[in-house]
Formats: sequence, C-alpha cells, structure tokens
Amino acid sequence: MTPRRAPASAGSVTLVGAGPGDPGLLTLRGLGALRSADAVVYDRLVASEILDFLSPDAERIYAGKATGRHAMRQEDINTALIRLAREGKNVVRLKGGDPFLFGRGGEECEALASAGIGFEVVPGVTSAIAGPAAAGIPVTHREMAASVAIVTAHEASGGAGVRLDWDALARIDTVVLLMGVDRLAEATNALMRAGRPRGTPAAVVASATLPSQRTVVGTLGTIAAEARRGGITPPAVTVVGDVASLRERFGGWDTRPLSGVSCLVTRTREQASELSGVLRELGADVVEAPSIRVEPPRAWTTVDRAIAALARGTYDWTIFTSANGVRIFFGRLGELRLDARAFGGVQVAAIGTGTAAVLAAEGIRAELVPDSFTTEAVGVAFPAGAGRVLLARADVGEPGLEEAITAKGWHCDRVVVYRLRSVARLETSVRKRVIAGDIDVLTFASGGTVHAFMSLLGTRPPPSVKVACIGPVTAKAAREVGLRVDAIADEHTISGLAAATVAAAAKGPRREKRKMSVSPSRTKRR
Repeated sequence: MTPRRAPASAGSVTLVGAGPGDPGLLTLRGLGALRSADAVVYDRLVASEILDFLSPDAERIYAGKATGRHAMRQEDINTALIRLAREGKNVVRLKGGDPFLFGRGGEECEALASAGIGFEVVPGVTSAIAGPAAAGIPVTHREMAASVAIVTAHEASGGAGVRLDWDALARIDTVVLLMGVDRLAEATNALMRAGRPRGTPAAVVASATLPSQRTVVGTLGTIAAEARRGGITPPAVTVVGDVASLRERFGGWDTRPLSGVSCLVTRTREQASELSGVLRELGADVVEAPSIRVEPPRAWTTVDRAIAALARGTYDWTIFTSANGVRIFFGRLGELRLDARAFGGVQVAAIGTGTAAVLAAEGIRAELVPDSFTTEAVGVAFPAGAGRVLLARADVGEPGLEEAITAKGWHCDRVVVYRLRSVARLETSVRKRVIAGDIDVLTFASGGTVHAFMSLLGTRPPPSVKVACIGPVTAKAAREVGLRVDAIADEHTISGLAAATVAAAAKGPRREKRKMSVSPSRTKRR
C-alpha cells in the first residue's frame, strides 16, 4: 500500500519543478520556496540562474544524473532529504521539468511519507509540453490532434520489463518521447511496426527554451537520421504527429533574430541586466563581462557643497550625462535628507531618454533632451544665457561639454558624482572565448567601456567577432583601439544597441549551431 503523506515534522521538504530550462519559466510558488530554503538538493538540468535565488547561506547539494554518471544514487538522495528535514531545515528538492513526470518525485514522496517528513509538491512546466511549444509545435490542435501521449523512450529497446503498448501509442494523435535521443531509432521503428505511417511529421527539440535550443524536423522514418546528422544530444524531446508540421508556420524560440548567437555585454554590473534582458528576449546566449565598475567619489565634500548650493537656488540649470549620475546624485540627496524639492525652479538637461527616464522616476522632468544622445548634442542644443550651471558627471567622459556651455555665456561647475574604474581582470573563461572567436558579437555602450575592455583583453579579437556600438562616440573609441565596428545604433539607447547587435550578427556567416536551429524551408519568423 502506498503510504499516506505524514504530518509536518520540525523540518519539511518541498519538491519544486524548475521548468524546462529557461529560468523565467520557474513558477512564483517555486521561487518563494527557493528564497526560504535552508538547503537545496538539485538536479543536472536546473539552470544555474535559478540557484541565484537561494540565500547565500543555503546549503547546496548536487544530485545530478546523466547516462552512466550519477552524482548520487536515488537511495542516497532520499536519505539526504530525510536527514536535512530531521535537522529542522526547510529543504527544497529542485528538479528539472515537473517532479511527477519521469522525475522520480513519486518515489521521493513515498520515502518522505514513510519517514514521517512533511512535504509539498510544487508543479513545474514540463519539457514534454514546453519543449514542443518552444519549437512552435502545439501538442494538441483542434483539427489535427485530440489526444497526446507522453512516454519515456528508455524502454524502446524491448525486453521483459517493457510496459509500453506501441500498438496503442501508434493510434494516439501526438506522441511525445522523453529521454530518448540514444534510442530514437528504436522508438520510431517500434511506432512504424505498430502501424504509424513512415511519413508522419516529426521533430526533435534539444535544450528547449534555452539560448542553445536547436530543432530538427523530418518524418517518423527520417527523424532519427536527421537528429544524428544534426548532432542532437540530450536533453531533447521528440514529437511525432501531424502537429509537428506546424513548426514551419509558427517558428519558435530558436527562430528569433539572435537565436544561436553569443553576445558579450561589457556594461557595468549594475547596468548589464537591462541590455542582457533585451538580448535574451531576442534569443541570444548572453555572457556578462563588466569591464568597468562605478565607484563613489573619494570624498563627498564637493558634491555636498553643490547640493547645498542647488537647494539655495544658486543654479539655473543642472545637466546629467548618465543614468548612473542621476542614481548616485539622488542617493546622496537622500543621505542628506533632501529630495527632488531641492531642485526648486532649476531646469534640467539630460543626455538620452534613459537618463531622462531615471530622472522622471525621481520626480524631475528634463526640459532638454537632445535628439542625438551625446554630450556634443547637449552643448549644441543648450540655450545661450547667463547664470550658473551644475554639470554632474563621471570623472572621465567625452570632453567639450563644459567648454560648450561656457561659450554660451554660462558659468559651469563640473562636479564629479562618481568615478569609473576598470575591473581587476576578465574571467579566464570569457577571455578564452573571445580570443577563440567563440563570442559572436561584442556590445559596447560607452567609449570608456571599449578602452577598459580592450586593456583587459590584451589583444584584438579575431575578425569573425562582430562589434556593435551604442553611438558614434563609442564607435570612434572602438576604432581607435583597432576594432572594426560592424553596426552603430541609430537610436542611442539600449533598444537601439540591441537592434545594432542584430544587424552586426547578420553580417557574419551563420554559426553551424544556428543553421541547425531552423528547418531549410522556413520562410516566416515567430
């Protein structure tokens, strides 16, 4: 008899489905469990980004399994869960996909119940559904498929222990095969022997929902050979049925503009996430390698004096040259128990809509935002007049703005609100990838970043590596250090830089991994 779930003990276990791969497909309930966990026992296919949600103090135990290589036996995993819970810990058993779909979650629940350990199951998005969906294949369709079967192909080889009824499966509209790359030929042959037509559409989706996702299409009779030819390796999902033909019409995650393209983001760690997020939405494999860091000024004396003068109404204009400058300036305002009211009737200029947006979030509307997001454009657009201007900026930056403001009759006080410094070094793995040409596009959002990155790299990247810049000033800096600039953003924003990255990637030969992502006859994009 299957034991019933036991009442909660001092500690408890939550079985959490991590989803098919993309960290964004983790459920909110799963996220909450991770954030409150004292210990986590996690599987091989769990995205590393999901582990970032854990408390730094949480104990981490790897229990990954691959064919022929198990970090822990299932019995040892059960024992570890029970031991951790009896120590009074909130334990998360983190599993790829859904815990109860070929995830041995049922066995773990039985062990916990027998030991008197309280547990909860948080369902996850299963790759059996999400994998085909990410390739543009719905497993059911009103006109094509009213039934779907999800099976493990591990039993395709036959033998006394086989429980699959291939005759019954051959009559199901859509058959989804999990864990079956190495036995795909046996599984497809079994379906054909059971009467499924050789010409039935089929597809294999590898690394579904990840930037490395690849999809090959064919028929039941050819898909095993297509998968071998494409070098498909686990994890992969196979779909057999008429719905697989919809791939050609619907596309998928791996048909986005940057699918199969690796992009290096060199912005500061605080700013990198915005660009990284946009590039990932476009399908890119993003590698973050900040080459500069933001530091406060050595002393706040000059900044505090300028803030006091601002609050007294000394200044007629304030100019911010970056979002970083706004954030740090307003942070200091708060420490001095001041806020946006310190600006009074002062007019404000900003370089770019991004800087203006951060100002707006602080309650300040920028009266002057030039169409071209450069310091030169601010100088050209700035009105002539007399009075005092506060220029809040970094210690290094594009020259000429102070002189342009002064030439128009103003007295300009340049105040350093933050410093830009190179990071100590590039991660060795990142440096090796760039030098080997394993990064497709380098992205730069400032000239300072260009110089800092190239100093850290110590050599020019190979010609196959493309370069995308946020604007002409950044592009000029790139050329000065010997880089070939492949694309410059028309709009000097993060969205513009993302568009330039797409343009740069399109100029080079497609990488082999990208070629295999899209079936040859595809004409439309998702």
